[in-house]
Amino acid sequence: MEISHIVFDIVSSFVIVAILMPFLIGYLVAHKEGQSIRGLFWELHEKIVLTPSNMSLLVILAALITNIWVGAWQGQLTHSLLITTFVIVLYGCIGFIDDFIKVFKKRNLGLRAWQKALLQIIVGIIFLYVYNGDQLPMNFTIPGVLSIDSAVIFILFTLFWLVGFSNATNLTDGLDGLLGGLGTISYATYGIIALNQNRADIAIVCFSVVGALLAFLLYNHKPAKIFMGDVGSLALGAGLAAISILLGHYWSLLLIGFVYVVETMSVMLQVFSFKVFHRRIFKMTPIHHHFEMLGWSEWKIDIVFWIVGLICSAIYLILFV
Repeated sequence: MEISHIVFDIVSSFVIVAILMPFLIGYLVAHKEGQSIRGLFWELHEKIVLTPSNMSLLVILAALITNIWVGAWQGQLTHSLLITTFVIVLYGCIGFIDDFIKVFKKRNLGLRAWQKALLQIIVGIIFLYVYNGDQLPMNFTIPGVLSIDSAVIFILFTLFWLVGFSNATNLTDGLDGLLGGLGTISYATYGIIALNQNRADIAIVCFSVVGALLAFLLYNHKPAKIFMGDVGSLALGAGLAAISILLGHYWSLLLIGFVYVVETMSVMLQVFSFKVFHRRIFKMTPIHHHFEMLGWSEWKIDIVFWIVGLICSAIYLILFV
């Protein structure tokens, strides 16, 4: 895949989001569509924000359109490109339903946990069906430790990976621009890995998301005019998990997605500590809120977390690619 084709890929999705976003913002402002955000530290965050689901839908739409036309142009409309796009779109739809319930049905919790998990697993099963149809390897491997040729273990792991990382990125989406920036770094990293493996189909997906997120960040950085919402956050995590599996580098997501892992672990440790010892480890979780309550500005948290994500991605590329 030539550099010029990568540029077309990025520019295509960037332009789609950049052109359509002002019209959508104008429409929502005119119709006073928004969501009031109040939290434990509402004095820092109370504000009216535009309906998040409608906004991150543009990221998914731009990636979908770009994946199809660039894939067709490059002769790369493979099962891998289509199923990865499918996973991103359907996880985005799950997020849309969740956001719709929160905003329009006025139910703060949205989908119940079991409902969301069930829908995520169903999409994961469809992904695995296509994956198996292409006769891709279904052995579970820990490099240098073990390799188990078991479809059952691989299936269970893949479902865990998709559901786990979609929820990890969902937890990370708590500050203006935080997930948008981290997602850009993560997808760009996997785009480089895909190019190194001559997987132009996967690279197309990665760089189309990069372009869409870069345009999204124009409106999502602090002070944000729009929010990512569950539409984008669930879709981004599921897409990363699917790509890591298709590239045969699923453990790479622990390093490339290090910030997502830390965000998730902070919540798990907080819950465990409180239930067992009746004490909190952090002032608030996910951990980006802990730093915020220590007095860090949103910009400082964003930049530090972006740098951490960038360093971790660079380490993986240097050592393992």
